[in-house]
Amino acid sequence: MSYVSLTINGINIKVSKGTTVLDAARQAGIFIPTLCHDPAIPRFGACRICVVEIPGMRNLPASCVTECTEGMQVFTESPAVVEARKTILELLLANHPQDCLTCDRNGDCRLQDYAFRYGVKESGFTGERKDYPLDDSNPYIIRDANKCILCGRCVRTCNAIAERSVIDFGYRGFGTKIVTAMDTPLGESDCVYCGRCVTVCPVGALTWKPLAGKGRTWEMSRQEVTCTFCDSGCTFEVLSKNGQNIGVVPKEPGSGRPLCLKGRLGLELKYLDEPAAPQLKKDGEFVEVSWAEALGLEDILSKLTK
Repeated sequence: MSYVSLTINGINIKVSKGTTVLDAARQAGIFIPTLCHDPAIPRFGACRICVVEIPGMRNLPASCVTECTEGMQVFTESPAVVEARKTILELLLANHPQDCLTCDRNGDCRLQDYAFRYGVKESGFTGERKDYPLDDSNPYIIRDANKCILCGRCVRTCNAIAERSVIDFGYRGFGTKIVTAMDTPLGESDCVYCGRCVTVCPVGALTWKPLAGKGRTWEMSRQEVTCTFCDSGCTFEVLSKNGQNIGVVPKEPGSGRPLCLKGRLGLELKYLDEPAAPQLKKDGEFVEVSWAEALGLEDILSKLTK
């Protein structure tokens, strides 16, 4: 294997050829902020919050798509880099709801974290603001397009499973947003509610409806469990608050784990103290069903009872 040597903030680092500057910095324990970057589906380079300064380059390149070269010098917090990140954050905040106090992602929001880190209290940009209706047309996921920062992580993780690809970028310019086919509500789409999109969302644009208002992230303890419905071995986390199990969420779906609603519902039935009745779509409407039907066990149970 070939290696290259470079310096990041004056620290000498040796990495394998083809490693991105972002990965090299992380291997050395050096912080670089990211919004659109997903380690499982890398090299998207859309949000630009991960820009760094590399002498000899005309602009500030995105570290997530820039490969390390021999003798490269990288500065991750130079005045030019910090100014660029502040401007990006101000642009994002110019059209982002300021309801952090009541947002379910308060304390677990990258946009909030980075604004705090770089001292961005408000945006100096003014103009038209988006005012999309809240999409809670299904019993599992709430979509708030007003909080979406168009990082594309939800789109890429949904497209990673070939038979899904339910969402994508729609429209252009200021009107760009994440949409289903024909821009219908999520409840009317072909979404299977696996939750991959919710897991990778860095802000409050996607939240779990069953967990809405039940607590902040830091109030909950997490227990990792593995789904055994099939041989995919998807990983989930059981969330607990005040000694009570209140929710099950996927953990780091990656590009190879399919995740499915049946697996999550099965774990809710197994681990939650008060699991909500499962709902499935029938004739275009969500209706409560038995746990046997939700988990696809009706045929097995009928044979056992004969």
